[in-house]
Amino acid sequence: MGCLTELFVALSLVVVAVYVWFYHSYNYWYKKDVPYLEPSFPFGNVYKSFAGKQSLPLVISDAYRQFKGKAFGGMYILIQPILVTVDPDFIRDVLVKDFAIFHDRGIKVDEKEPLGKHLFLLGGNKWRRLRVKLTPTFTSGKMKMMFPDDGGLRPGDGAGAAGRGGRRAGGGAARGGGALRHRRHRQRRLSASRWTASATPTTRSGSGGRRVFQANAAATINFLIRAIHPKLLTILRVRNNATAVSEYFRAMVRDTVEHREQNNVTRNDFMQLLIQLKNKGCVDSDKGGSHTEGEEDDAWRLSIDDIAAQAFVFFIAGFETSSSTVSFALHELAFNPDIQARVQEEIDAVLKENKGEVTYEAVNNMHYLDKVVAETLRKYPPAPALSRESNAEYQLPGSGAILDKGTQVFIPVYGLHHDPEYFPDPERFDPERFSEEQKAQRHPYVYLPFGEGPRICIGMRFGLLQTKVGLTHILSKYNIEPCEKTVRHLSFVPRAFVLTPTGGIQLKLSSRKNV
Repeated sequence: MGCLTELFVALSLVVVAVYVWFYHSYNYWYKKDVPYLEPSFPFGNVYKSFAGKQSLPLVISDAYRQFKGKAFGGMYILIQPILVTVDPDFIRDVLVKDFAIFHDRGIKVDEKEPLGKHLFLLGGNKWRRLRVKLTPTFTSGKMKMMFPDDGGLRPGDGAGAAGRGGRRAGGGAARGGGALRHRRHRQRRLSASRWTASATPTTRSGSGGRRVFQANAAATINFLIRAIHPKLLTILRVRNNATAVSEYFRAMVRDTVEHREQNNVTRNDFMQLLIQLKNKGCVDSDKGGSHTEGEEDDAWRLSIDDIAAQAFVFFIAGFETSSSTVSFALHELAFNPDIQARVQEEIDAVLKENKGEVTYEAVNNMHYLDKVVAETLRKYPPAPALSRESNAEYQLPGSGAILDKGTQVFIPVYGLHHDPEYFPDPERFDPERFSEEQKAQRHPYVYLPFGEGPRICIGMRFGLLQTKVGLTHILSKYNIEPCEKTVRHLSFVPRAFVLTPTGGIQLKLSSRKNV
């Protein structure tokens, strides 16, 4: 009995100590005289996220709406204080003007994790050095070079088997679908997903990519540990990427590089550019051109693991964001037939001028399609929130408060994109929001589908190109309509890393008879 009493007392003391620790932490924003949301023990302000009711980016966007009228506000992820930006001028400062202080995302990298050393996660000088190396691989010239002669589709692919005969086509983020089968071939052709003749890229690359986006308990635990203290991930040896995913991508890259180098194979794709960075330290057309490097950078070469990490994040971007944007665009066009008819009219006219060929120049001449894609990215931004971390103390604008070094700052992209002050009637799908006249009337930092500043998404051009090519092929051949399973107003998977529609997107594709 005495042992049980002692155990009870010990546990009680631990609980009290933890509560006091949390309570003390929850005074952080109060002491700084920063407006904040009242936290609740032990989840802070993100109970909905941990309970699987709402994704963290949407929780942050809800906070944005509550802070509206202020420049910023504070909240808590468990005990970790985070700052939510509201004022577009402050957002500009974080992303551009004061980039020297906010150049890192605040996501700690485990140096022992091979796939963790990619451009999205790295910070400081390691990020700068890699960015200098990779920037020349995403110029408009490189995009044109990588653009396939056949427009990205194999004969017979069309919009996929699900589209034939006017049947229902299922698409969705991280799931794939009949209407979106084209993207897998484009990834194999344009990205790092190249295989030897004996491999089966569609099956293996699809299943490997899906593992990255599976929203499960392990991902939640990972996030929980990071919120308590990022260094615990390293101490407890918790990896961001599952071992199977890591081994899959490393083996894929190793086999691909060996096959090309041993057989003297050269292709116009992203992998070939990475191989050049491995062997030469620069891409061919930039040596001696406008892209200059210091002696230290010039001597640095990408390792196989460096290539695998870049291929990994490039595959994620191609696998998820472009296919999601195509899916969301088709969903909106199905409910806006007048907009669909107008974009199809433009596609038909441009393709007629180009003898029916989907060329790089043709796609870039589809200006109304540009607006459709831009409006899709507004309603469904690939990154619903951006994160930055202060690497020094920072005076908050219009306030006497000092932001401590190491504080994480979130930019609520989804909240900005759905703010009626900047986008009236934000749930309405209206591509004309992106006419030159309307864009000129808006603050440039309220539309951030790819981020902004020096850390703007390096693959933005490629992502937009891939999305437009996919939509061009589908809309030139098919009309998109709702079916009996189509949901007008989408809800999103709570634990997904990006906006993922619950149950996917179900649409009906019917052949256009007169084209």
